[in-house]
Amino acid sequence: MSDSSSRFSAPGYPPATTTEYQGVRSLHLGTSWVQGAMRLSKPDNIELEYVQMMMMWMLFLDKPRHIVQLGLGSAALTKFSYHRFPSAKVTVAELNPNVIAICRAMFGLPSNDERLDVREMDAMDFVLDARNHNSVDVLQVDLYDEEARGPVLDSPEFYQACFDCLSENGIMTTNVFGDFSNYDKNLQNMELVFDAVVWLPEVHDANIVVVAFKTAPQIDFSVLYERAGMIKKSMNLPAKKWVNGLKSWMQDHHE
Repeated sequence: MSDSSSRFSAPGYPPATTTEYQGVRSLHLGTSWVQGAMRLSKPDNIELEYVQMMMMWMLFLDKPRHIVQLGLGSAALTKFSYHRFPSAKVTVAELNPNVIAICRAMFGLPSNDERLDVREMDAMDFVLDARNHNSVDVLQVDLYDEEARGPVLDSPEFYQACFDCLSENGIMTTNVFGDFSNYDKNLQNMELVFDAVVWLPEVHDANIVVVAFKTAPQIDFSVLYERAGMIKKSMNLPAKKWVNGLKSWMQDHHE
């Protein structure tokens, strides 16, 4: 199928285009890299496994009041959070207006309302803004440029500002992708700032999902498996796999 009809190319930013294959629509930013995907028959589900893993905070928080997404992608996390957590505010910082436009036109992103606030802005500006500090229960960070070589923002300053945005028991999930040198640098920079940092093994195209806690949680695996069962039942996400991943991480990283 030709994708020329759905090209959003406001100047000054990478153009956003779509392709479709076997019932799945994918988002691209001027390259062949897939920046997000949506199954046309299930537009509000999260299609990609590593993006599902970005919801791993659900094992620890069940009633977030404010969920923030840095980097919109194909809006999968934003739509899921907006539809499945009706008492939460959902805020997005996305720099590229083409991405916002294509998500509204082709990926079912709702218009802004009293709960949803998609802002065209730089993620760094968002996290540095003192008005956002101590106000975010869940921060989901998925910041890639069109080359997808690694996160756009990964300095200690950036992660400190993310930490500052979180409420007392707030959790950040972030997708660390790219060269292996990137992984180590990102993890070290997060560990400098956060009380506890856990990462799950790569599942798909070398994406590693990291969970960073403002306050280290008490981890009781019997409780987490019970929660995982509830998440599978109510949200249809493979949460038991996440707990298995956490468990093997703890075993590997316990001195």
